[in-house]
Amino acid sequence: MNAAQSAGGLGRPASRALLPVSGAWTPAQPVANRRFLSLASVPFALEQGGVLDEVVVAYETWGTLNADASNAILVCHALTGDAHAAGPSGFGQPTAGWWDPLIGPGRTLDTEQFFVVCANVLGGCQGSTGPASLDPGTGRPYGSSFPVVTVRDMVRAQRRLADALGIGRWLSVVGGSMGGMQVLEWGVIYPDRMRSLICIASAAAASAQQIAWSKVGRLAIANDPNWRNGDYYDAEPGHGPHAGLALARQIAQIHYRSEEVFERRFARHSTDPVDHFGMWDRFEVESYLDYHGDKLVKRFDANSYLLLNRAMDLHDLSRGRGGLADALARITVPTCTMSIPTDTLYPPYQQERLRDGLVGLGGCVDHVVIDSPHGHDGFLLEFDQVGAAIDKFLARL
Repeated sequence: MNAAQSAGGLGRPASRALLPVSGAWTPAQPVANRRFLSLASVPFALEQGGVLDEVVVAYETWGTLNADASNAILVCHALTGDAHAAGPSGFGQPTAGWWDPLIGPGRTLDTEQFFVVCANVLGGCQGSTGPASLDPGTGRPYGSSFPVVTVRDMVRAQRRLADALGIGRWLSVVGGSMGGMQVLEWGVIYPDRMRSLICIASAAAASAQQIAWSKVGRLAIANDPNWRNGDYYDAEPGHGPHAGLALARQIAQIHYRSEEVFERRFARHSTDPVDHFGMWDRFEVESYLDYHGDKLVKRFDANSYLLLNRAMDLHDLSRGRGGLADALARITVPTCTMSIPTDTLYPPYQQERLRDGLVGLGGCVDHVVIDSPHGHDGFLLEFDQVGAAIDKFLARL
C-alpha cells in the first residue's frame, strides 16, 4: 500500500475517486422515511447573531400519537447521527437506524405504546437546513456563509417541530453525547414542555479537553486543500474534503472507544506482514480507523461536521443564566442520567455533577452506571443496559 492508498489525509484513496464532494442528502435523492417541516414563514434568528430566512427540519416518526398527545418521546441524536434512529438502510438512507434495537414494537421505546420522534438537527446534512443546503438568496449551497449554530438553536427548531406535530408536552426527551446536550437545553429552555429527561454520557458544559479534541478534528478538515474554505460543493466528484473528514473521524474514533477494547480486539495484529513492513502498511487497528473514516465520508458533510462540532464546544448550560445552579434550577421534572466508567471523552464525573447539582436543588434524579468496556460509544452499543434503565425510569412516570 502506498501513500495515495492510505486513509487519513495522506492521499486520496482510489475508493474515493468517484464520491460526491459531500455525503449530504439532497432533494435529488430518494426521501426514504424522512418527513419535512418548513419554517419559512418567519426568519429563524440564531443565538450567535445570524439569521436563516428559511429553515427546513427533517424528521422521522414511529408509532401513533394518542388523542391527548401524551405519549410522545423525542430522541435527540449525537454529532454524526441523523433523524434515522430506527429502521433498515435503503435507497436514500445509507445506514440502519442508529438506535434501532431500542425503537419498535415490543422494544424499550415501544411504538405500540409511544409516538417516537427524531429530527436531524439544525446545521446537519441529512435533510435539515445546513451548510450543504441551498441558500434561498443565491440558489447555491451556503458553504462558508452558513452561520454558527448552538445547541440552543437546535432545540428551538425542535420546539417548532413539536408545535407543528401538536405535541405540547413530551413524555420524555432522551439522547446521548450531543443528544444529551439537547436534552439538558430542553429542560432549561422549556421546563414545562416535557414530563421527564434522560441524559446519557453528556455534560452541563464542554470541558477544556473536549474542546481540545474538537479543535484537532476541525483542523484535520480545514487543512485539507479540497475543503476550499468551506466552498467545495461545485468541485468534481472525488475532489471534496474526503481526506480531512476521514482523518477527523479517525481522531474521534480513538477517544470514542477505550484502550481496553482496542487492545482486546486488535493488539499488535497486522493486516500486512510485519517482517517486510512498509511505511504505509497497516496494523489491524489502522485498518479499523481507515474503515470508519471512509464510512463517514459517504454519508456526512465536512462543513456540517465543523459546525456541529463547534456547537458542542459552545455548549454551556450556565451561559447567560447566572451560573449553573440557576440553570439547573429550571429543570423541574424527573431526570435520568447515565455514565459509562470507561468513557474518557465524557467521563462519569460530568454526569455525577449533573446528578448532584439537580439533587442539591431538590430534583428527582436516577443515576445509572452502564457497565461497558466500549468507552463513550457504549451508549450506542449497550442496548440491553441502556434499554433496561430507560424501561425502569419511564415505568415510574
